[in-house]
This record gives sequence, C-alpha cells and structure tokens, in this order.
Amino acid sequence: MAIHEESINVRSWLFAPGDSERKMEKAAAGAADIVLFDLEDAVAEAEKPKARSMVTAFLKAHPAQRARLWVRINPLQGPHALADLAAVAQGRPGGIMLPKVRGRADVELLDHYLTALEAAAAIEPGSTKVIALVTETAEAMFTTGSYAGAPRLAAMTWGAEDLADALGASQNRNEDGSYAFTYQLARSLCLMGAAVAAVPAIETIHGDFRDEAGLRKRAAQVRRDGYRGMLAIHPAQVDVINEAFTPSADELAAAREIVDLFAANPGAGTLGHKGAMLDRPHLARAKALLALAARR
Repeated sequence: MAIHEESINVRSWLFAPGDSERKMEKAAAGAADIVLFDLEDAVAEAEKPKARSMVTAFLKAHPAQRARLWVRINPLQGPHALADLAAVAQGRPGGIMLPKVRGRADVELLDHYLTALEAAAAIEPGSTKVIALVTETAEAMFTTGSYAGAPRLAAMTWGAEDLADALGASQNRNEDGSYAFTYQLARSLCLMGAAVAAVPAIETIHGDFRDEAGLRKRAAQVRRDGYRGMLAIHPAQVDVINEAFTPSADELAAAREIVDLFAANPGAGTLGHKGAMLDRPHLARAKALLALAARR
C-alpha cells in the first residue's frame, strides 16, 4: 500500500525534555529529522505548567525550524492535554505526538481540538500533523488497524514500557534482552496498523544510548521488517539511526536494476536475475525504495 500523502518521510525522532532549555537547544541544533519536545514522561507533575511555557517560548523563538519541532503532549484522558495544546499551538509546532492512544477516536478528538486552536491562532487548517503512539494501553492493542484515513495522521509508533505497566508486568524483556512475546506483538501490530493507514511505522526507543552496536543492529532489523524510522532518547543515537534508515548506494543500484529489467520486459510476470527468480512483489519493493530515496 502506498504511503499516504499526509505522511512524512523522516528517519530520526529525538526526544528532548520540555523543562530543559539546554537540552531543547542541543536537540534542535543536531541532525535529528524531528525533535520531540516532551511534556509527558520527561516532566514531573509539578513542572508541567512551567514546561509547556518553556516549549511554547522555544517554538516562538525558532520559527525557521518549526516544521521539525514537534511536541509530545500528555494523554487526552488525563488533566493536562488541553492546557498543553492551548499553550503550544501559539508556537505553531510542526506536529503533535499523542501518547497512550486508545484508538482512532482519540486521533479524531485531537483533530477537533487542533482545528479550533488553528483557527484561533490563524494557522493554516490541518497543518499540524500527528504521530500516534498506539500500543501503550491494553485497549489500544485491539485497535491498531483502525487508523486508515484518520485526520492529520502522519506516522504511527509504539511503546513497551507503558504497556508493561498497563499489564502489571514486572519485565518486558526475555533473559537474552529481547522483547518478550507480548511486546514483539505490539511492534508487529503497529507495523501492520501503519500499513493499513498508509503511514510510516516508527520504531520505539533503544533505551541504552551507549549501546551503539545494539542500536545499529536493531535499526537495521526493523528497517528490513518495514519500519521507516526510529525514536531516539539521546543526540548520540541520531547519526546511527539516520544512517540505518537511509538506503545505501548498493541498495539503490540493485533496485534500479530490478526496475530496469522489468521495464525492458513489460509483459513478464517473473524474470530470472543473478540466479534468482523475481516477480511483481520484488518490483514493487524496488520501486518503493527508489521513491523513498527520492523523497529525502
């Protein structure tokens, strides 16, 4: 399925706590495709009003970067979301990350709020995009396929830590460090839900920011699975993620060979190439890779 025109082509999504001007400055000055100023998990309850004011001020002070400066608000079902939105809308962020989404209805409700706030601030209607965090509650696991055509939706991502809390689990990892089955299922459901919605799937964080080798290996694996980018918790992770989700020259050359081969044989359903049999799904993947590279 083609990626929806409202979606975006970005590799790295770097969190920065909304109550630290220094960390926001550092994140915005780096190479992350998207910077996510966090008003949720990174900010203590008592500091949330201060953080939303700081984020709003930062957005206003950096108008040239607003397209890549997004904000993770607090959950809609909590007491802070509307105050977050009313404040940061004045700074015209490029988008909103919505955490603890329970289903499509939450994205639609956020659209209503943003529509009113855009009108009040004379912002182009619909210009504030949304990335939905779709597996942080047990309820949400059953609704990942419901987002096709959801307003403003530009990407979908998943989370394992809040899901573990929701399930009462003491651990979400196996003894070898890999995610336990339930959390691998969450990753797969996010990927499939994003395919249904025709938006990019974005991999969740790699918690150990010093583990460059582990991050590189994991990013390469999820990219092969179909993920288009990854969340980051530290600037040191950004370059690794950007490299991992950028098609290499060899990959692009191989894709062009496949496209050219089928173009030279327009009536063929399958073709032999370098000892392998290629069919139409191979052609579709090659075209998708070249289109992805062209959008960068």
